[in-house]
Amino acid sequence: MVTLTRRSDITLKQFEAVAWQGEGVRLAPEALARIAAARVAFMRLIEDPAINIYGVTSGYGSRAGQRLRPEDRKRHAAQPNHGTAATFGEPFPKRVTRGFVLARLANLIEGHAAVRPKLAEAVAAMLDQGSLPDVPSIGNSGAGEILALGHLFAALGESVGLEEKEHLALINGSPCAAALIADAALASRKRIAIAKEILALAAEAFKAPLEAYDAVLETLWQDPAEAEALAAIRDLIAGGATERRPYQAPVSFRIVPRILGRAIRARDAAIHAAQVSLASITDNPVYIPPAEDSRFPNGRVLSNGGYHNGMAAPVLDDLAAGWADLCTLAERQSAKLLDGKVSLLPESLRTDPDDPRELIPVPMVAVGLGERARHAAQRSFLPGAESGGFGQNDVGVASFLAWQKEATAGKAFDGCLAVLGLVAAEALDVTGREAPPALRARLAFIRRHAPPITALRALGPDLGRLSEAITLEIFGRSA
Repeated sequence: MVTLTRRSDITLKQFEAVAWQGEGVRLAPEALARIAAARVAFMRLIEDPAINIYGVTSGYGSRAGQRLRPEDRKRHAAQPNHGTAATFGEPFPKRVTRGFVLARLANLIEGHAAVRPKLAEAVAAMLDQGSLPDVPSIGNSGAGEILALGHLFAALGESVGLEEKEHLALINGSPCAAALIADAALASRKRIAIAKEILALAAEAFKAPLEAYDAVLETLWQDPAEAEALAAIRDLIAGGATERRPYQAPVSFRIVPRILGRAIRARDAAIHAAQVSLASITDNPVYIPPAEDSRFPNGRVLSNGGYHNGMAAPVLDDLAAGWADLCTLAERQSAKLLDGKVSLLPESLRTDPDDPRELIPVPMVAVGLGERARHAAQRSFLPGAESGGFGQNDVGVASFLAWQKEATAGKAFDGCLAVLGLVAAEALDVTGREAPPALRARLAFIRRHAPPITALRALGPDLGRLSEAITLEIFGRSA
């Protein structure tokens, strides 16, 4: 059970515990007291007949110019509203939906949503339930996240009963973007760790000269991400073959630290964006309690653009682009390993009619996967929303589609890692070599799902099992 006292408690570590590993959440007594005090002050604030607060003293959306009389506010707030739950199709994975709920609490926990403690506790309690409402992953656009959050919180709103401002507090803001960034950041950490091992295994199978990974390059290049990649390859192939290729390896082997470094930079940017976004107040309108601004004894309310996370799509796009470029390296390395004129490995890997290995089609699979990744990695731009919204809703969000594209590119890269891993394993096998000590566990992992080829067989099932095993290692039971 994760206890939240402040929004700063909603970290990437806690996201992993709650969204991926299924931990429950409770709000600390101090948090509930703060929420209650903010609610009391907010209710005093809206007694001012001159105040104008979107969705509280006015209608929603195109009815924002309609002023509500004090006696109409409660009825307006209590009306069931399923209208924003308009999307349909394949739902988000449950780990992602749990992430939406956790990130929703950031607006509530310090009183900035001005809700009752009862509603905040009900949101937290959703994470203790056996299941959450399905949130369709297709068609989420518009000027914010109300389409997805409408599905997630409609039933909760009816069961708890909503009062002034509470409907907006459930469906406004950008908790989905925060959760999508965090989900991709966690996956990128694990995917890069696997990529380091399989790329190092391929370098060892190729007997790539070690100079391309020399420590002195770290000081020459002056980039922490590329230094991490250099050190990883160097450490993983330590203890490998002493006799290496007599001249430089192809470009696809020598630029691994540069291209892997790019993916590491994207990973780090995603981690930073997740840490910032998960704990950010993004409500609209957002309530500033009097404790945070003593000039306003009842607090104040600001209409703002917090529901649009400007970091989400760019960091997700950068991850997707990193996976797409790494797909290209994996495909090229697979093909070069099979070309004895380049790899200097036995031609029996591809030409001996008595050898049961029929590996030439295998890199072709990586070509197709790479194309899938490259198509998914196209840049995400701001969508116009006038045709899908009315009045003020004239610019949409790109975070949902950017997450889907990153997930597609990442899954394609998992497949390319499976291709490269199988080819590298066979190259070691045909030359009778062991993997370096740090890579033996990864080689054993590959062989569990793609056993050594001793008789001609279709390799699609092997590659499929290996690719799925890589994805499962990344996401664990939350996959």
